[in-house]
Amino acid sequence: MVRYLIQICLSMLLLSGCANAQTVRSTVQSSSPTATEIREPATILISIDGFRPDYLDRGVTPNLKALAKSGAYGPMRPAFPTKTFPNHWTLVTGKRPDNHGIVGNTMVDSERPDEVFRMSTKDPFWWDQADPIWITAEEQGVRSATMFWPGSEVEFDGKRPNDWWPFSQELSNDRRISAVIDWMRRPAGIRPKLITLYFDTVDMAGHRAGPANGDKLNEAIREVDDRIGDLMRELTALAQPANIIITSDHGMTETSVERIIYLDKILPRDKYRVVEDGSYAGIEPLEANKEIVRNAFITPHENMECWERSNIPKHFQYGKNPRVPSIFCLPETGWVIYQDVPEWMTGIGGGHGYDHRHPDMMAFFLANGPRIKPVGEQPVFDSVNIYSMLAFLIGVTPNESEGSLDPFKSFLAP
Repeated sequence: MVRYLIQICLSMLLLSGCANAQTVRSTVQSSSPTATEIREPATILISIDGFRPDYLDRGVTPNLKALAKSGAYGPMRPAFPTKTFPNHWTLVTGKRPDNHGIVGNTMVDSERPDEVFRMSTKDPFWWDQADPIWITAEEQGVRSATMFWPGSEVEFDGKRPNDWWPFSQELSNDRRISAVIDWMRRPAGIRPKLITLYFDTVDMAGHRAGPANGDKLNEAIREVDDRIGDLMRELTALAQPANIIITSDHGMTETSVERIIYLDKILPRDKYRVVEDGSYAGIEPLEANKEIVRNAFITPHENMECWERSNIPKHFQYGKNPRVPSIFCLPETGWVIYQDVPEWMTGIGGGHGYDHRHPDMMAFFLANGPRIKPVGEQPVFDSVNIYSMLAFLIGVTPNESEGSLDPFKSFLAP
């Protein structure tokens, strides 16, 4: 009798469990359509370092071409000098180098005479003349993440991007994409709304092979285009809308061992200090030789012009910041200035840093996403405006800048 009662009880429990399980299944099935998350758009700023606008027409960028066709794209005038760090900082601060303080890839500052700024420098002292967009975002409650960008490892009064990776050239492009997608897989509360992503592959190929060397450069361009295709497919699979802003920092031009200006032929090297050389030369005279150095450089030269900092032509909008070298020498585009010619200068290669108005120095711009109308090719504009667009897309109040939304009003949706 006891055994029979136990069996009845077990049967009732099993039936109850099945009924409850059926109820749960019914609830899940009936609620699943409304349980699908409606994701807010993210904004992803991508830099393809050294990507010239005409690279889009080489026949190796199907993904970029598709984004351009359904968005907005065109040439973008970089800031002067057309170097990597000054221009990446302009893109994310809305200020030109004179006003954001990163006036070259290498710099000196009279406040710290024994130090030299190099591209690995993370000391906030060198960076704090302007806040980047990710700091603007974080201060206004918009979560940001940086998968590389010059300056993204720097701390600003204790603030950083919520997520950031220290730069490593060894980290492959596909792993950079994977990191961005991992951020996008997070729950909404900890998912970034502003992301930066940086590719250096095209710039490296341009320096080593030159923009006219089709095979080597095309291989690098195709690889980055493939990774952008991967990014777009992954975002689609996640049903993650994104405003994609693709930029470059500058273009690239052919250089040659037949177009070298040797500084030692102008004045012995023990009279001055070379801050930076290559596509331009920044010179600081030694105290006892100021007039000698000035007289040697501030005079007509073949294939090169030199100016004192205060006399750099106004169209460069460069020379007010005391970090700009005391004497600045700019060669004709394609010529280089060296004290010691680097080993990689073998006769085939490319360079940048020249007059920002030259066609070979033009940067690239592309925008695509839910807030971007498909308007196709756009007229050239200054890269200093990108910061304003980023602030608009992520919904923050921008800091005072030298840019505006004017170049984008024809295709930015409200």
